[in-house]
Amino acid sequence: MKKIAVLVSGRGSNLQAIIDNIESGYIKGAVIALVVSDVGDAYALTRAEKHGIKAVHVDPDSFDSRETYEKHILELLHEAKADLVLLAGYMRVIGSVLLDAYYGRMINIHPALLPAFQGLHAQEQAFNYGVKVSGCTVHFVDSGIDTGPIILQRCVPVLEDDTSDSLANRILVEEHQIYSEAVKLFIEGRLVIEERKVKIKSL
Repeated sequence: MKKIAVLVSGRGSNLQAIIDNIESGYIKGAVIALVVSDVGDAYALTRAEKHGIKAVHVDPDSFDSRETYEKHILELLHEAKADLVLLAGYMRVIGSVLLDAYYGRMINIHPALLPAFQGLHAQEQAFNYGVKVSGCTVHFVDSGIDTGPIILQRCVPVLEDDTSDSLANRILVEEHQIYSEAVKLFIEGRLVIEERKVKIKSL
């Protein structure tokens, strides 16, 4: 049984989708062992607790550096025996402490078609730029911001009457599907990183 840890900062809708897909049996052979938030009142912590998942708030401001903060997170991940770390609305840049320990085993989801519109407010960036198609990307985490090898992408058309909020809501629906699909592929051992590319092995 593979153990998953999820790092969060907010409401945790992607976390909920993954919990639901594990409980339904879509994702087999895995359990979420730990949820860690850098924000004390993040609703994602409540979601985890409702499903009997260990949920921990770690305040970055109580540490003297990002390195010591990440070392504490790493201790929690090791205690949970995490095989895979997911970032689900986690609003902090990953440093070398966590990356060195979990490269190739840490995945993020981004609400745009990378490499376009990296960083914060990606849906609004895409909408304001006037693109006709946006979407979401699941990728392995590397030392950059939203620059790691791409696992899966899903396109979402931009409609004539869209607002940035309505576009973001439709992208979120696809996020909930594609993130669980990527987790399933990882748990099945089907993802292989070859330089910048991720190959998906057949069953």
